[in-house]
Amino acid sequence: MIAAAVAAARAVLALVLLVVFYALVALLVLVWLAFLVLGLWAAGAPESTAPPTSVILGCAAFAPILAGMVWAVVRTARPAGPAEGTVWVSRRRAPALWAAVEELAEGVGTAPPDAIRLTAEVNASVTEDASFLGLVPGRRTLYLGLPLVVGLPPAELRAVLAHELGHFSRRHSRFGALAHRGSAGLAAACEAIRSAAAANDLVRMYAGGPLLLLRGYTRVFRWLTRPVRRRQELEADREAARVAGARTVGDALRSASALEQAWLEFVAGFLTPVRRAEGRVPDDPFRVFAQLVEAPELREPFAALRARATERPADRDDPHPDLATRLSRLARLPDRPGEGGVAEPIEVPSGYAVELARTLYPGRHPGLGATPTMPWRDWLGLLAEHRATRLLGPLAEAVRTVEKAEGIHDAGAGDGTGDGDGAGAEAGTGEPSGLTIQRVLRLLDSGRRMPLARALGSRVRPDESAERNEGAGRGPLGLLAEALYVLIGAQLVARGSAHWTMNWTGPGTLVPPEGIAPETIRDWADTAVRLPGETQRLGLYVAALGVNEQAPLPGERAPDGVKGPDKRPSGISRPSKTPRPSGISIAPGVDAPAQRRISGIRVLALTVLLGMTAVSWLLWANRGERTYPGTPGTGWQSVNPTSTYDPAAGGAGLPGEPPGAGGYPTWPTWPTTAPIWTPGTLLRPSFDIESLVPRHTP
Repeated sequence: MIAAAVAAARAVLALVLLVVFYALVALLVLVWLAFLVLGLWAAGAPESTAPPTSVILGCAAFAPILAGMVWAVVRTARPAGPAEGTVWVSRRRAPALWAAVEELAEGVGTAPPDAIRLTAEVNASVTEDASFLGLVPGRRTLYLGLPLVVGLPPAELRAVLAHELGHFSRRHSRFGALAHRGSAGLAAACEAIRSAAAANDLVRMYAGGPLLLLRGYTRVFRWLTRPVRRRQELEADREAARVAGARTVGDALRSASALEQAWLEFVAGFLTPVRRAEGRVPDDPFRVFAQLVEAPELREPFAALRARATERPADRDDPHPDLATRLSRLARLPDRPGEGGVAEPIEVPSGYAVELARTLYPGRHPGLGATPTMPWRDWLGLLAEHRATRLLGPLAEAVRTVEKAEGIHDAGAGDGTGDGDGAGAEAGTGEPSGLTIQRVLRLLDSGRRMPLARALGSRVRPDESAERNEGAGRGPLGLLAEALYVLIGAQLVARGSAHWTMNWTGPGTLVPPEGIAPETIRDWADTAVRLPGETQRLGLYVAALGVNEQAPLPGERAPDGVKGPDKRPSGISRPSKTPRPSGISIAPGVDAPAQRRISGIRVLALTVLLGMTAVSWLLWANRGERTYPGTPGTGWQSVNPTSTYDPAAGGAGLPGEPPGAGGYPTWPTWPTTAPIWTPGTLLRPSFDIESLVPRHTP
């Protein structure tokens, strides 16, 4: 009871802080407006000696800061709506998923969610668009990561769903939504101030104080909400254990932690490299990820990841407790009767996966538009080929380096000298042709195996070299033998008589033609590299398999008169006429929204600065001018009050001027009192106008 009371007090205090933050932002806006009006008023005061420069600069500097804070408040105070990069799931297209969710919702004692949306993250969550600080319920949404759907066993997936629905049954989603909005709003305000300071030097001069204050406020808010949200996670675990079983919930937590690391490794180690090198992505990467999870060679690594999951401490800002604490609490709960049975699989139509996969490839390449996709099974074969043939690039460079150092390519530069086979150089150019088996065997026959092996080893990463050598002890010649084996296998695959199979822990495995053991070709290559005089035997072997020694790899230029293989592995579609994007980079940079924010910050600061400067200068320049009541007074007077203006005589001059120099009229002086008029009289001007009336001459 005491813990519940403390949690409730923390929740109330967090809500008070959130309200205070909104009020503080409104107060800062009012103070800024007051300074703006005060600066303009001071500029137009009669006693002002100069426009208020400091006030102008301060208002211009704080304008982007306040705009960012207001934007953060508006963005997080209202319901956020569906998250970006998610796909809505309909009941008609995914009846199995909806049926499982409705069944589990009834088990935990809550209504099913209003919507289910799939995400590309290894996570599941629930949100409720509650308003008025959580007093009014709103639309409830369940977010489910598709990697969890394809990677978890059905029973563990149900345990994850029961945990998330348990938040609904305990009404956690209302406070959780507010806590998330408040934390996100404070973080967005801090980020807006940092962006404004980075985009404008003037803002940077004034941003230190508000940013420091906002960071402290954010830490206090998170310090208050974190224990409440972690307590809610433990309560949701108990609800899930009541429906799915405590042991199953614990297994699901371990598996989800291992899947999270595996998904990151899959994207960074498999999906991204092939996208960069081949310019192709699978239409359904989640099916490929399912193949990775189910691979026999990864059972032990997955078991190790599950065992090490309890060693990971909880992040400071993570609302979830550390896994060891959650598992210890689950271990105290009684087992559910019948726990451990086989659950029905929850299927999600592949169309959702294809639609969701587009969020993983947001980049576009010049000339190609969106990244081309291919069927996921074909892409899996392309992945195996890519991982198996990574040695061919370094091997081609090593061959060219040794040939250039030994002058071999110059001997056969199309003049009929040298080896006379035309395979070492292109006719008449002196440039080496594509990588062929014959070029490698010729270097081995000439006794240059060690220079070639050292050149190859210098171009291969140490981890790749150790992986190819299957451990230490084989040395540089072992790596060269492995590269020759890969080259022969690539030629067989190009002919269509062999193919590569995926090996998730190493390079792809070659499946040779029928009747040949998988290790036979590797033994041939190893013998040819290590023993002199065995290259001719290897040439006979590959010729018996239908491979032309002089044929270059697919996509490379063949020597004159030699026709290279034009077949590709069956099922793999990679058109050679389509230009492959060069220099593909998917590293995150300044995206379009960030660029728009930076431009908006600069425009806002400059607009306020120039606008206030112009208005202040105008007010200051006209600060002492009189106003006119609108009633004319005593009439025309000269500059000298004692003189009169006579156009006929030339006027009375100013003191010190000769007669006839004449004065000059000025604008009439307006009286301070209205003229007195008596009935029966006409108002006449006070100066003589007879001289102004034209006279008739006889």
